Amino acid sequence: MKSLNVDIVITTDRSMMTNHHRREFLGFLATGPAIYVPESLWMYLCCPKPEIDEFGRPVEAPYGLRKIEASLQNAGFEAHIIDPDYLDRYANKAKILMIGHHDFFAFGPPSSEWWLITGREPVNRKSFFKLMESKAVRKMKQRGVKIVVGGPAAWQWLWEPEFVEKWGIDVIVEGEADEIIVDITEKLMRGDEVPKYIYVGAHESPSVEKIPVIKGASVNGLIEIMRGCPRGCKFCSVTLRPLRHIPIDTILREIEVNKKFGVNNTVLHSEDVLLYGAKGIEISEDALIKLHDTVTKNVKSLAWAHASLAAIVYAQRKYKLISRLTDIIYSRLDQNYLGVEVGIETGSPRLAKIIMPAKAAPFKAEEWPDIVEEAFAIMHDHKIIPAATFILGFPGEEPDDVIKTLELLDRLKKYRSLIVPMLFVPMGALKSEEGGVIGMKITQEHAEAMRKAFWHTVTWAEDIIHNFYMKGLKYEPLKLIIKAFLWFAKKKMRDLELNLLPQFSGKELALKMSESELKYVCQT
Repeated sequence: MKSLNVDIVITTDRSMMTNHHRREFLGFLATGPAIYVPESLWMYLCCPKPEIDEFGRPVEAPYGLRKIEASLQNAGFEAHIIDPDYLDRYANKAKILMIGHHDFFAFGPPSSEWWLITGREPVNRKSFFKLMESKAVRKMKQRGVKIVVGGPAAWQWLWEPEFVEKWGIDVIVEGEADEIIVDITEKLMRGDEVPKYIYVGAHESPSVEKIPVIKGASVNGLIEIMRGCPRGCKFCSVTLRPLRHIPIDTILREIEVNKKFGVNNTVLHSEDVLLYGAKGIEISEDALIKLHDTVTKNVKSLAWAHASLAAIVYAQRKYKLISRLTDIIYSRLDQNYLGVEVGIETGSPRLAKIIMPAKAAPFKAEEWPDIVEEAFAIMHDHKIIPAATFILGFPGEEPDDVIKTLELLDRLKKYRSLIVPMLFVPMGALKSEEGGVIGMKITQEHAEAMRKAFWHTVTWAEDIIHNFYMKGLKYEPLKLIIKAFLWFAKKKMRDLELNLLPQFSGKELALKMSESELKYVCQT
C-alpha cells in the first residue's frame, strides 16, 4: 500500500466525499434514512465512492476541504485530503486530523425533517458516526493526534458536547478558516495551547487576495464566485461576513484545475449568483454577462448554487437578464435546464419586515409573497429548477405568519420546484435567541406547512426526474430506487395525515432522542 509523508490528514465521511453520480440533488438522499434497500446500497445510490489515486486521495473532494488543503500546502505543510476508506494508511503518520462537514449530526435541513417524518436516523449522521468510530480514527487519537473539526455545521458540536469529549475533539473552528487554519496548525504542531472553540468573525475573514486557489478538483466542479451577502437577513450567518467578489481570472484558474483532473462541469457558488459584481444589491448586467460568457466557453455544463428571488425578479424586469443568461447557457452547453437553491423563508410580510427587511430589495418587504411567486414563474418559464426552503419557528412567529406561508405555498403549486421546510436554527444575528430545532413546539399550522411542502415536492420530483434530471439508461436503476423512496415517503405521510397531524399541536421536536424514542413520539 502506497502512502505519502503526511503531517495533516484532511477528510470527511462518505456522505460528503462523493460526487453523487454528478447529480448534486441526489445528495439530498443522504439526508434521509435508507428505505427498502440495504444501507450500503442506499449509500451507493446517493454517495458513491469517488475515483481514488494510488495514495488514497480522492480525485474530487468537497470545495471547502480543498480550500483548507491549499492554505496549508501554500504555508509549506504536508497536508492532503484522504478518502475515509484509506485513513488506515496514515494512522501511524498523521500529527493532525482535520474533519469538515455540512451536517455532522443531521440537525440541518432537510435531515431533521426526514428524521422527524420517518422516525429513523438519516444516513449522513450514521455515516459520520461510522467515521468517528473507525479503527483508523481511534488509533490516531490513541497516538495523540490532534483532531480539528469545522465547516458550515461547526455549530452542531456545541449542541453535542458529549461527543466532543467522547471523540477527543481538540479544536472546533466556526467561520471562514482559510487564513486562520495556518496559525492553528502551527500552534498545534509546536504543542502550544489552542482554544477549544474558535469563531472567525467578519473582521478576521480573509480578503480576496488571501483566499487560496484550490489545487485539486472540487466535487462536481464547484467554484466560488463570491463570499458574503449584503441583504442582512437576521437568521443567516453569511450576512455577518464581508462581501467579496472573486475575479474572473481566479474563477478560470480553478475551472482549469478541475479540468486538469477530468471535471469539465461547474457549479457557480455564491449566496446569490445574480449579485456577482454588484454594488450592494444593484445588479451588474455587464459582470453577469461577462461571467457566463467566459465560463460557458470553458465547461460542458453549469449550475447555480444559490440565487435570491428578489434578484431574479429585478434582473428579469429591468434587463431581461434571466432570458439572456439562460439563452447563453442552453445554446452553448449540453443541458436543457438549470438547477439552483433559493430561499422563500416565510410567506408573511410582517415577519419578512422584521427578520429580513432587505430580502425583497429593491422591492418592499410587504411585497414579498408577490415577489416569490413572480420569481417562481420566471424560473418555471426558463426551465430553472429551484430547490427552495422556508423556515418554521422564527422568534416572534405568530400563527397568522404560518398561515400566510400556507397561502403562499398554495400559490406556488403550479411551478416546477422542490420545496423543503426548515426548522429555525439560532444563527447569524439571532444566534443568541432561545428555541430552535431541538425542543421547538410544532403547531398545527407548522404541521400543515410541512404537509403541503411534502406533497408539492414529491409531485414535482417525479416530473423533474423523468423530464430533466435523470435522462438516459444509466440512471434507470437510480430512478427506480428514488421512486420506491418517494412511494414509501408518500405512504408514511398518509399515515401521519390520518393518525398524527390532527393531534400535532404542541408536540416537541427532540432530535437527540434515540431512534426508538423518536418513533414513539411520531406514533403518539
